[in-house]
Amino acid sequence: MLNKISRTVRYLGQSMRLMVGVPEYSTYVDHMKNAHPDKLIMSYQEFFRERQEARYGSTGKITRCC
Repeated sequence: MLNKISRTVRYLGQSMRLMVGVPEYSTYVDHMKNAHPDKLIMSYQEFFRERQEARYGSTGKITRCC
């Protein structure tokens, strides 16, 4: 029962992050270790900033009209 609750909370958290354009950091780290072992892995802060800039632009403002 406790496992189901913690798994549900984890999925809800992941869904909320994806809604704002921030994928799971641990998934990114696993991907980098497996697919790009020669490249430097960003810290969580760098990863979060890069994802926010990719979604909203470098000024942090939404550039679309609606």
